[in-house]
Amino acid sequence: MRHCLIFDIGKTNKKAFVFDERYQIVCEKTAQFPETTDDDGDPCEDIALLEQWVLKTAAEMRSDARFQIKAVNCTTYGASFVYLDEALRPLAPLYNYLKPFPEDLLNIFLNKYGGAEKLSLETASPLLGNLNSGLQLYWLKHRKPAVFNRIRYALHLPQWISLISDVGCRISEPAQMDSEIRHPTSEIDMTSLGCHTMLWDFQKNDYHDWVKAEGLTPILMSDLGFRISESISGGADSEIRNPKSEIGSGLHDSSAALIPYLASFHTPFVLISTGTWCISLNPFNDEPLTAAELAQDCLCYMTMEGKPVKAARYFGGHEHEEAVKTIARDYGVDTDFYKSDAANDGGNYMDFQNARHAYGLFMNQLIRKQAASTRLAIGNTAVSRIFVDGGFSKNALYMRLLAEAFPHMEVWAADVAQATALGAALACRAQWNTQPLPAHLIKMR
Repeated sequence: MRHCLIFDIGKTNKKAFVFDERYQIVCEKTAQFPETTDDDGDPCEDIALLEQWVLKTAAEMRSDARFQIKAVNCTTYGASFVYLDEALRPLAPLYNYLKPFPEDLLNIFLNKYGGAEKLSLETASPLLGNLNSGLQLYWLKHRKPAVFNRIRYALHLPQWISLISDVGCRISEPAQMDSEIRHPTSEIDMTSLGCHTMLWDFQKNDYHDWVKAEGLTPILMSDLGFRISESISGGADSEIRNPKSEIGSGLHDSSAALIPYLASFHTPFVLISTGTWCISLNPFNDEPLTAAELAQDCLCYMTMEGKPVKAARYFGGHEHEEAVKTIARDYGVDTDFYKSDAANDGGNYMDFQNARHAYGLFMNQLIRKQAASTRLAIGNTAVSRIFVDGGFSKNALYMRLLAEAFPHMEVWAADVAQATALGAALACRAQWNTQPLPAHLIKMR
């Protein structure tokens, strides 16, 4: 049986999955790494530890006799660049997108290129500081020119993971590597490029004028998709069996999570992907973003084919987490009180009931905000179904209140194991899997 290796790189958990041709996970590895600090002393991902783990895991999986790895792909968190020098080695830290962006530099940028509203409308990106990965490049150019001037390529994190996972061992001969790299336009990873980066002009379907004016396009050519067609020999681990594999160019995690739904359902729907952020994604809404929508935290993601996906963000998971802590503290109950209809053994029944009442009031407020956010993503489209995945899909009160907020729509809780990883496996399906798509990739209730 043929297999696909997927790396799913989150901020906290780093995972690797092997899928078989039925899209069942037959092997899983998970790791967590302590953060390090960047050259300014701010916390950031330890890029060296991440690289070591990806290289080691790729080599182990490819040399495992149980698997025939025919394709490799990855999905990662967004708004993160890896900067490579002439030797194609990382030359700077993996700066954290939560790193504060200098206010004076932001003002210079906005004054030079037309202001926040104009730039945000053209790039479908709310102004988010370092969460706009394009601003990271602008910051490097103007505040760290010694680093910027050494950059050969700037890769969004998924492309870099794809690059090193394909090698499976450390690269010792960059000249040989250069001869194996192609930049086929069919492998542009639009999901990273179009995700609130402020790099892409959605109206012109090209890099924004400011990107060209700053001379950034030569180092951004990596966004056309690194692909290595042959295994590279001569590395530190060249004895590892490393059969040829088709390599995907990687995907932004939110866009990857949408793929199983697009593969399974063809009538218009909205997906509410719930976690710390509750993101309503509508791949059937091609209405241009308006200034009013941007002001309400709307933006556009992008499919791997380059099609805009109207989205609206709500910080619902974070608000829920903070509210649960507060209610539990105020009423002296465990923080999992909302998961059960009965007080835990030894608990005070009235305290529990009061906590449940307070939680119900909070959830009504949360759903009002969630419904307003989701309606922004729906817009004027003929959406008839709402799918909810992630943590809130298992919250009965959330699902009931959401259904009441949308009485003329079907509201479904979705159950799909490792949706982002599955999406990355489906994205490169043609390269490794000739079997028909399973009828029930996603379980619905």
